[in-house]
Amino acid sequence: MSIRRLAVNFMLGIVACFLFASIPMPSMSTNLPAKNLVINLGSAPSQQVSLDRGLPIVDSLNLQQQAESTLLAQNTESTFRQFTAVLTGRKVFPSPAETSAWGSVGAVLSGNRLIVRGQFSNLSSALRDYATDPATPPNPNVTSAVHIHKGMPNQNGPFQYALTVTLDSDNLSGKVSGEYNLTEEQLQALNSGTLYVDLHTKGNRAGELRGILKAA
Repeated sequence: MSIRRLAVNFMLGIVACFLFASIPMPSMSTNLPAKNLVINLGSAPSQQVSLDRGLPIVDSLNLQQQAESTLLAQNTESTFRQFTAVLTGRKVFPSPAETSAWGSVGAVLSGNRLIVRGQFSNLSSALRDYATDPATPPNPNVTSAVHIHKGMPNQNGPFQYALTVTLDSDNLSGKVSGEYNLTEEQLQALNSGTLYVDLHTKGNRAGELRGILKAA
């Protein structure tokens, strides 16, 4: 095992120990649905990870760890960088969505390979079905209602990738995932804070949730 691989494993061990020490025991079940991944990391202010005002406390560390584990399973030896996105309705442009839904994304970049893991909950309606309600103009690469786009916060930028969605039984919450080889232009956008994630529903076709991928 290389020194770099050992270093990555050591970092993951530290994160795992922190989570074990901070998470109350009732939330340790591994069989919780995605919406129950919203956890309190402790009562002390220094232990709370409140990613956005008015949102539940989100287990972003767990999402990043999932992405890192995927890289390790692929025998990736290079160093990596972490990114997070908090998805809210008020970030939707040009008109904020009126919704109590929320979402979070954790991502890891190794070289040009981006591993994405995320979750969402409490949507106002079911996800938009692009098979029956396609984009204009139609784009065969838009295979789900959760996307990565390139653009500034005050613009709707071009589509880049669709994320894979796994819905919970209520069809209003679930998980997202994706693995992509970024172009040089996309890498520059990620590093400059102009790659964002958005989620579209039948009730909010233009977007119900949105958030920028930012370096953690």
